[in-house]
Amino acid sequence: MTRARPAPLPRLLLVTGMSGAGKSTVLNALEDMGWDCVDNLPSALLNHFVHGERAARQKVPVAVGMDVRSRGFDPKALPALLASIEGVSPEILYLDCAGSELIRRYDETRRRHPLAPDRPPEDGIARERGATEPLRRIADVVLDTTDLTPADLREALRQRYGGEVDQPVITIASFGFARGISRTADLVFDMRFLANPHWVDELRPLTGEDEAVQAHVAKDPAWGVMMDQVEALATALIPRYWAAGKSYLTIAFGCTGGRHRSVAAAVEMAKRLHRAGFSPIVRHRDLASPPSDTIEGQPAGNLAADTKFPASDEASN
Repeated sequence: MTRARPAPLPRLLLVTGMSGAGKSTVLNALEDMGWDCVDNLPSALLNHFVHGERAARQKVPVAVGMDVRSRGFDPKALPALLASIEGVSPEILYLDCAGSELIRRYDETRRRHPLAPDRPPEDGIARERGATEPLRRIADVVLDTTDLTPADLREALRQRYGGEVDQPVITIASFGFARGISRTADLVFDMRFLANPHWVDELRPLTGEDEAVQAHVAKDPAWGVMMDQVEALATALIPRYWAAGKSYLTIAFGCTGGRHRSVAAAVEMAKRLHRAGFSPIVRHRDLASPPSDTIEGQPAGNLAADTKFPASDEASN
């Protein structure tokens, strides 16, 4: 009889190293990847944080930032403290950085080194490097951030700690230009080139979520071309946005009232991206708005028939 393998223990990651090497940036990136993060936690509270308040979320990996500024920070005692915490798999990520780059960062931010408040930063850097050497020596990962851009740092973290998360949170949105453009959109596509279903009596009370409206807009020869091109653009850009450190991406489609054409486009694009392996969320901002001739404006092609222009001076003579 084959015995089932025990489930892997939740990860407990100690993020430590040189002050100014990017600890806060790393914790922010890990939090975006689904880690439960806390910075400068006193060492005496570590076990309580892991097993106390977050007991209901034990499967969520934990990242704890500690350095020489943290209360009770003892590089020699921390490894034993980590090993004493039951029910987790402890790891150490040590952030290193060249002294010259650390000096430059302290100079730019005008912050004082915590171990040299009244002396040049290089004195504090030297003291800290010596004090944290025991942690560097046993660290599971030593990450040198000297030459890393924020995007490079995020990618290095994603490869090591990202788990199954490999894409930003994607929202496909619809909106009506008459009620204001979407302020949260990263990419906006205008669908007002399509014939407006609002001016078709049987379609007016429906929305772009209804098959009849979707079939109506799909009759336009430009519909398929537009959807193909937006899909190609989105599938090419989404991985690039993720690699550049963007955690949220909103692709918005707009029409006049936000009830028909933009909604149909958002529904269609969500289906296409889902088939392409993404997990989009769909949001319709103006779907609940009632149909309004005033909002929709003049039906296409009827402007001349519905509008009377004043006679010219020549014609009146």
